[in-house]
Amino acid sequence: MGAGAPGSLVGKIFDDDPTGGAHGPLLAVPLMGTLLTAFAGVLLVAVLLSSLAHRTILSTAALFLVAGFVLGDGVLGVVSLKPGDDLVATLAELALFTVLFTDGMRVGWAELRSAWRLPGRALGWGLPLTLVITAVGAHYLLGFGWIEALLIGAILAPTDPVFAAALVGNEKVPPRLRQLLNVESGVNDGLALPFVILFLAIASGSDDLHLGELGLELGLGILIGVAIPWAAIRLEQTRWFSASTPYEPLNALAIGLLVLAVGKATHGNLFLAAFSAGITVATFGQRQRESFEHFGELIAEVFKLAALLVFGALITPALLGSVGWQGWLFAIGALVLARPVAIWLSFLRSGLSVREQAAVAWFGPKGFASVVYGLLVLASGIAAGQQVFQIVAVTIVASILLHSSTDIVVARGFDDEHDVPTWFGRLRRREKAS
Repeated sequence: MGAGAPGSLVGKIFDDDPTGGAHGPLLAVPLMGTLLTAFAGVLLVAVLLSSLAHRTILSTAALFLVAGFVLGDGVLGVVSLKPGDDLVATLAELALFTVLFTDGMRVGWAELRSAWRLPGRALGWGLPLTLVITAVGAHYLLGFGWIEALLIGAILAPTDPVFAAALVGNEKVPPRLRQLLNVESGVNDGLALPFVILFLAIASGSDDLHLGELGLELGLGILIGVAIPWAAIRLEQTRWFSASTPYEPLNALAIGLLVLAVGKATHGNLFLAAFSAGITVATFGQRQRESFEHFGELIAEVFKLAALLVFGALITPALLGSVGWQGWLFAIGALVLARPVAIWLSFLRSGLSVREQAAVAWFGPKGFASVVYGLLVLASGIAAGQQVFQIVAVTIVASILLHSSTDIVVARGFDDEHDVPTWFGRLRRREKAS
């Protein structure tokens, strides 16, 4: 029951379609040309504005999302995409795989084990609490049945600190806080996946939930993610093999591509394989990790921005209006209530300062995992699939706009005194006094 297994719930979204998807083979090439031109143009604008974006609330992620919305069918109609198109599913899958691989490479097993106390709270308590609180809102506010509400909670529970880059990448932010957010986001995508598949199977009325196949898929993903990088690194450490300096950054790239290929061929869970592979490289191949770090982050950034452009093109004014005021109220509540309340309960007596807890509570952005899982639901054919996707899409849009535009503001709160905006002064003095 893997990412491409015929007949499986996960496979429905990633199976190869000989007809070329919703557009068909004849339109695939013009669409790719148009999309590539649009992406290149927006990327150039983003690069030219990147220095300004790092100093202000201007967000590169929001720029690509808005550009996709304007270029999509809802406004200009330049980039015509449908949620069921193969291109959408494939790009979302590759983007999430790449981000998880580079996320995992940021922390080795020794570091992960030594710093597990805080991420363990976020994953062991924060994740299920966020899922439940979100599900309660979907049930009572939007009228979804409990299974569909729990499905929405599982889809929106994972976090993605890629949209909070200014916070995670700011060296003045306490290392334990940056590591907490980074580890949590890398692990919770895979932890939420079994719940998504389970609730989706129940919602589809399946008598057989295929729990054995699901366990095999997850276990196989971890095995692939550990075995392939370990074997590749051990080979290079022998006296018969050695990567030249120009090719060193390609070593980890080759490992990642092999993990992706084997995962697709064996139907192992690609996302757990990606994160496990990143951790394995960081644990056993310090040189490979260091040589790939900058290169890998650039690759992940390109996939992330491309996925955001495509996702923005799927968002139309009709979709944004179809959820009504209740849908928007739910989306805001999922961001400002569900995650903060869950984190507050999870981190009682944790030793984090008020400011650190507030930063963790706020930065629960919804990203690629939620996009992929939302597309999975849309492709599953369940009765409420379209409504679930619409609610998920609106919440992701709100999250990207809010979180990617406030990361720099919150990050400045951890800077030196002379760098902090005036309106942070009272909070800082109050904390020092206590």
